[in-house]
Formats: sequence, structure tokens, C-alpha cells
Amino acid sequence: MEFYTLENKNGLKLKLTNFGGIVSEIHVPDRDGKFADIALGFDSIEEYQDHNDAYFGAIIGRFGNRIGGCGFSVDGAEVSGLFDNDEGNHLHGGKVGFDKVAWTAERISGEGYTGVKLSYRSVDGEEGYPGNLDATVVYKLTDANEWVIEYEAVSDKATVYNPTNHSYFNLAGHDGASPLSHEVQLNAKLFTACDAGGIPTGEVLSVAGTDMDFRAAKTIGSAVDSADPVVSSRGGFDHNFVIDKKPGELGLAAVAYDAASGRELKVYTTEPGVQFYSGNFLDGSLTGKGGHVYEKRSGFCLETQHFPDSPNHGHFPMTTLRPGEVFCSKTVHVFGVR
Repeated sequence: MEFYTLENKNGLKLKLTNFGGIVSEIHVPDRDGKFADIALGFDSIEEYQDHNDAYFGAIIGRFGNRIGGCGFSVDGAEVSGLFDNDEGNHLHGGKVGFDKVAWTAERISGEGYTGVKLSYRSVDGEEGYPGNLDATVVYKLTDANEWVIEYEAVSDKATVYNPTNHSYFNLAGHDGASPLSHEVQLNAKLFTACDAGGIPTGEVLSVAGTDMDFRAAKTIGSAVDSADPVVSSRGGFDHNFVIDKKPGELGLAAVAYDAASGRELKVYTTEPGVQFYSGNFLDGSLTGKGGHVYEKRSGFCLETQHFPDSPNHGHFPMTTLRPGEVFCSKTVHVFGVR
């Protein structure tokens, strides 16, 4: 395993490793041109191998987020026995998900970008999933200050697939002031309700009149300790929001802004949902880059995805991937300043 560094003409840098497809550093400027690394993570591959229970920067698969009861059916066939790593549920691909395997890496470049193409074969039965699945993930850093992620996959059996990236951001710098002062805006008027374990109930509810309403920008800290059971049962925000856009369209999912530095992050995706996670389960037990300790809520995630537990909810957008089909998804992170 090794690290790869991408740099664009404006001095932005993105560092990644082929272990887990982990993005370990993202260096972007503030309004005064001062650069900071805004991605939480570790200094070495060994630390990611030994201590990355928080999934810092990693590719998540085969199924991002949760599958309730560690099973599902696909085309009438029952699939059971997915690895239980979440109190009776299956989380982020299981015991050895895509975040814990070595991907084959190839440097690529083109007009206005440099990048790395990652490839991995997940064999039939791996972590309980059917089908030999050939997955590729392409990371590009463009001269337009975009971090682009392109996902593709094919399978030789009917299976489910729902990859995402689990980067934690702090626009003040990974070792900077708390991101609770960041403003977040989510392009979503609906969210998928879940139980205290994060498993969707099947209900799709309006954010209107609740602390889940981020249609207008507000600080994370203004509502993260809400008494609303929807929020408090998850210890803060850890919910899937339904993005307001047409299916398959590359549309705006989220905007995050740090008024102190002026750094702004916009996230566009072809996915139907985005999991907004406020770092509730960080607890100071992880020491990251430069010896910085990551306390509770010291980073936030915007995980573009299909909905959690989709295979067990027929009215959710489908995650089935059949032989002869090609899974394609794209997420674009745009870095800017105000």
C-alpha cells in the first residue's frame, strides 16, 4: 500500500492511499489564500489499518450505511448472514468492507485534471453478498477546484450495491476550531425516519417545522443538541436526507461554510440521498494527524448514497445490481471561498 498525492494548478492538494481508497488529506485555501488540511485522518497507512473504526476518508461498500437484520432479498432470493457489526445490523459493508482492503491503483490524467483510478474485485460471498463484483472508483482533482468521485461496478449475480465516501470535514482545518460553528444547508425537504439504531422505519417525513430543516443555512451547533427525539435518539445528526432533484441528475446536495475562514464546500451528486453526520460518536479516543486528538463532533460527513436499508424497503430507490447492468454514480465536491 502507498500514498498518492494529487495537485491542481491552484495549489489544492488531495492525498489518498490505495488501502481502503482512503482520502487522508485535502488542502484548500481560505479567503486570504492560507491553506489548511480540512480532512480528518491519520499520518500513516498503519494507523488506518489499526485504528480507523470511524472510517475516516474511506470508500464504503459493498453497502454504505446500514442493512437491518443483516439480511435482504434480491430477485426473490433470500440473503442472510451479513456480518453483524452494529447490534444486530450490518454497517458499512461488514467486518472487512471496502474500507479495509487493498485496491489496485493507477494514476490517470486528462484535460484539466489529475487523478487515481482504484479497482477491486469483491468475490462471491464476501461479507455475505452474492456475486463477483468488479468495482472501480476514480478520484479526480480538477483545475476548477473540484474533487470528483466516479463509481462504477458490474456483478455476475443479482446483488445490491451502494458505495459512498466517508470523509470527515472541518473547514477550519482538521486541527482547527470546532465545526459546530459551520453553516450547513441541505437541499432536502424530506428525510428517511429511523429508529434509535439508525435503521429506517420506512417513513419519509417532511423537515418542515423541525430541527431537521436545513433548507436555509444554519449552524450545526444551533440544533445538534435538539430535544427533538428524532435528533437526540442519534446523539445529534446522523440521518439520510432526500435530495430535491430528478433521479440520476447531478444536483446540489449540500453546502457547508465556515464564516471564520471563508472556506466553502458544495456537494453535488447523482445519488438520491445524503447522510449528514455530525461526528457524534467521535469521543477523543482517536489521535490523528500531527498528534491532534479528535474529540466529539470535531468533524462532519456528507455521505452521498442511496437510502440506508434500501433492499428492505420497496418504495426506496432501488440498489439492486443485476448481471449485464453497470452501476454508475458521481459525486463532485467544489471547494471555494466567500
